Amino acid sequence: MTVKRIVSNIKAENVDEMRKFYADLFDLDILMDMGWIVTMGSGETAVTQMSILSEGGAGAPVPDLSIEVEDVDAAYARANEIGCDVVRDLRDEPWGVRRFFARDPAGKLLNVLSHRS
Repeated sequence: MTVKRIVSNIKAENVDEMRKFYADLFDLDILMDMGWIVTMGSGETAVTQMSILSEGGAGAPVPDLSIEVEDVDAAYARANEIGCDVVRDLRDEPWGVRRFFARDPAGKLLNVLSHRS
């Protein structure tokens, strides 16, 4: 069997608030909007992946979503600029990523990261 994609589904009481959050923080485009469901994405293509964790690494809790960005420093600055609930400050991890954790308006814990060169 070939898996073509894996989609993250986030339950939210206020879909518009969540759409604005993800658009403002990550510049995601609206791919579909039916009111009760908004699908967002970018033009990037990525390998289908799913992580199974027993812990979040370096003493961090297990995040609900990991979002890899081109420039995590810029994402961190934007997160602070727009008033995101940053719950773990930007840091370099020993396994080669630079990351921070933030909560979205639905309370989901986001691991926002870039791989270090």
